[in-house]
Amino acid sequence: MTDASSTQEPARDWRDTVFLPKTDFPMKAGLAAKEPAILERWARIGLYQKLRAARAGRELFVLHDGPPYANGDIHMGHAMNKVLKDVIVRSQSLLGKDAPYVPGWDCHGLPIEWKVEEAYRAKKLNKDDVPVDQFRAECRAYAAKWVDVQRGEFERLGVMGDWSDPYLTMNYDAEAAIVGELLKFAESGQLYRGAKPVMWSPVEKTALAEAEVEYEDVVSTQIDVAFEIVEAPNAPELVGAQAVIWTTTPWTIPVNQALAYGPEVDYVLVADEGGRRFLVADALVESFAARAGIALTRTGWAGKGAQLDGAVVRHPMHALGGFFAKPRPMLPGEFVTTDAGTGLVHMAPDHGEDDFLLCKQFGIDPVFAVDAAGLYRPDWAWLGGQGSVINKKFVASDGPICTDLRGAGALLAASDDFRHSYPHSWRSKAKVIFRATPQWFIPMDRSGVAEVDGGNGNGATLRELALDSIARTQWVPPRAENRITAMVQGRPDWVISRQRAWGVPIALYVNRTTGEYLNDPAVNARIVEAFRAGGADAWFTGDHQALLGEGYTLADWAPQNDILDVWFDSGCTHVFTVEARYGAGVRANLYLEGSDQHRGWFQSSLLESCGTRGRAPYDAVLTHGFALDDKGRKMSKSLGNVVDPLKVIGESGADILRMWVASTDYFDDVRIGKEVLATASDAYRKLRNTFRYLLGALDGFTAEEAVAVEAMPELERYVLHRLGMIDTELRTAATGYEFNRYVRLLTDFANEDLSAFFFDVRKDSLYCDAADSLKRRSYRTVLDILFHALVRYAAPILCFTAEEVWQARFPSEEGSVHLLEWPELPALDGDAPLGTRWQGVRALRETVTEAIEPLRRAKTIRSSLEAEVTVPATPLPEAELAELFIVADVRAGEDVAVARTERHKCGRCWRHLPEVTTDGDLCDRCAEVVA
Repeated sequence: MTDASSTQEPARDWRDTVFLPKTDFPMKAGLAAKEPAILERWARIGLYQKLRAARAGRELFVLHDGPPYANGDIHMGHAMNKVLKDVIVRSQSLLGKDAPYVPGWDCHGLPIEWKVEEAYRAKKLNKDDVPVDQFRAECRAYAAKWVDVQRGEFERLGVMGDWSDPYLTMNYDAEAAIVGELLKFAESGQLYRGAKPVMWSPVEKTALAEAEVEYEDVVSTQIDVAFEIVEAPNAPELVGAQAVIWTTTPWTIPVNQALAYGPEVDYVLVADEGGRRFLVADALVESFAARAGIALTRTGWAGKGAQLDGAVVRHPMHALGGFFAKPRPMLPGEFVTTDAGTGLVHMAPDHGEDDFLLCKQFGIDPVFAVDAAGLYRPDWAWLGGQGSVINKKFVASDGPICTDLRGAGALLAASDDFRHSYPHSWRSKAKVIFRATPQWFIPMDRSGVAEVDGGNGNGATLRELALDSIARTQWVPPRAENRITAMVQGRPDWVISRQRAWGVPIALYVNRTTGEYLNDPAVNARIVEAFRAGGADAWFTGDHQALLGEGYTLADWAPQNDILDVWFDSGCTHVFTVEARYGAGVRANLYLEGSDQHRGWFQSSLLESCGTRGRAPYDAVLTHGFALDDKGRKMSKSLGNVVDPLKVIGESGADILRMWVASTDYFDDVRIGKEVLATASDAYRKLRNTFRYLLGALDGFTAEEAVAVEAMPELERYVLHRLGMIDTELRTAATGYEFNRYVRLLTDFANEDLSAFFFDVRKDSLYCDAADSLKRRSYRTVLDILFHALVRYAAPILCFTAEEVWQARFPSEEGSVHLLEWPELPALDGDAPLGTRWQGVRALRETVTEAIEPLRRAKTIRSSLEAEVTVPATPLPEAELAELFIVADVRAGEDVAVARTERHKCGRCWRHLPEVTTDGDLCDRCAEVVA
């Protein structure tokens, strides 16, 4: 007997009648392969130039690029910085402003010169034997090479700018502008030459700025040295006793010229078992005795430091005669404390700021005993021609200094175990020293800075002007203002000279008799023109007599050979970039760099502009943190924890790196590693899938299908209301440079409001409603509005993907998403109650979803479509709630309850509806659509 069921026709497959999304936009991004082709297209159509033309005449927004050194491949810090700048510039352009971006490079100074010297050293050649113009040409070629390399790497990040015409500090116009700014300082009297101790690198043979120095813990030799007291008019009993000093720089003893005491410090005279007497601070007797390994007893004399006024000591090496035979006065120093040592401080005005200032007050000048390489002068009576003073063996307890002091009976204690922080050159990593040399300075506290270019000079000092300008500037985050304020308040005069070859020279003529520099506007004008025609080489190879003119002679006026501190170079970039391109008086809307630039570029630009214009060169300054590894450590090759941005781009694409940068709380230090990048990739993937859904769901959409907002169902109007709220918050985040918040708003909206809610609820209508139904048309109209908004919002962050998305829907060789402006959204009247009502509905939907989940886990139901739900009464009809909750039926009750439905399932839409009498039959809607 045949089973009746075996002759039943199989259920009809209705899939060919369902309107499924259709798109060629791939789920797999393949960014590493796609992005170079997009870059090539942008270059082909001249996208940057098209954007400039499109925004011409609009409000100007200038983010002035801080120049990286043209030296080596980019690192993660570069990538983070440049991406953040690009995101801001693109967002300002999206907001409708004319937002050009001119990238730049710092091309002078030690980073380049040091590399060229390394090549000479490898060949066992001395760069000092090479003609200066040849050496400078090699530095220029080296810098040009790395400008080209870095330009390609920055472009690969998606950074859009005027890459064909960047600013370079070595361009002739730039060098002319830099020397012109220097001469403005000279003409206004804000320049002097003096011999002050500056941080000096014996390895690099030049002065260093604070920004070029980093501090590391070292272990040094500490010594206690005896200076015999030969005069003490206020305390005769001290004559013949030993004034004891303690120092961690033994190499400064051969340059000692005085001792300092604290006028209010309590001193005592103590004696050892052999009767030798020592003068030390009362509070430091025990620590001195412990270092010297001797037992000490008080002799009875005690007194304040003021009693040492007029006292004189002699140098331990006085027997050498000459400089060492001169008496050493004891001088009152307010800086002397009893924190450590002996309470007496030896003074070497060549090698310490306190030393220099105190000795200068009493007419004692530096002697320049230590040369540029850290050796004592060949004619120096003690250790002449020896060194280097930063050599650990030379200054060790068994080195020549300590050996000689021990032989003179003056070395009381010596050990090689003193751990402390010490300055190093961040380039050579070698120790630096304080060394007095003739240098050029810009004074911080000389009054009379004139009002220039509408600034607020009013005869103030440069420090006062700078502090006033800091207060007038917007600092992002606000705490950055305190940091730079403290730095400017405490900084010394600006040392602007360097003893190198590759840079802009200090183009001044100094009178060979008086030492005064020539201040003649006509001569200065000739210098600037010569630089404009031939660059800074004109100073080294040109005709100085022609530059001086008929009124002066080289016999009287000597050209200077020092070059400018590269921070002065970069401090002038606003002149030959912002003002030169956008007009005199224009200043940047924003400077953006890492937090180390509060003592670097932010500050040098501030001081340069305040000194010549009476104001800051920027309206706002944004500071970001550093890129660290995933454990929060500084990246270094030795640790093997370097994350290479070029490798990340090659494997995952630049948009993933851009997503990471924008997602971080970049106002502080940020971490990057595999897990961090995986999180960025996951966020990117979800956003990409949102675009893929929109493209598929909008297949074939035309303007004729669009529905007016007022005719839409309430859900569509609610989503537009949410879009309007997000739009406002995104605009606020963009204008406040809060892109981590911007990304979070965008991704949360796409994931929670759209994918998990709106798209989920309306997929039934999209797939199964009639193509001309009001609900489906309304949904697709809103999807179109969402598409135009979201692709614009994403464009500053995901510049490649947004272009790919836009071209997938609107293919055009000449068109680009980056030519678009901020979206214009439809107006919604009286939408506030709509938002409140739907907020409650969504909360109820979440409760229902949670209540269904136990039945799904227990396999009582396979999907929410099989559930019947009881919920408290709401303003929405029960049929609409069933669609919102994606369930079979909703009934009003007191609490939320869930049960399996007894209804049959429609074979097309899979909904369980009362009119379906047999599983597989069609519901009324589906029957009508397929009829």
